[in-house]
Amino acid sequence: MSHTLHWQKSTFSDGGEGNTCVEIAVSPGTVHLRESDSPGAELNTTVGPLAHLILGVKAGAVRTTT
Repeated sequence: MSHTLHWQKSTFSDGGEGNTCVEIAVSPGTVHLRESDSPGAELNTTVGPLAHLILGVKAGAVRTTT
């Protein structure tokens, strides 16, 4: 069965219609992430690993760059 993904922009986006946004879509069993300026490249994962990544970043266990 094929599902049409409903992409949502991050609330941390610049608020405009530009292509500087992280987008997320959810389908059964999969979380899809992409950058709006490169929509053909997706990161697909499940909720568990994504939650661990987010918790690690928030806790400072994962280095981020700005």
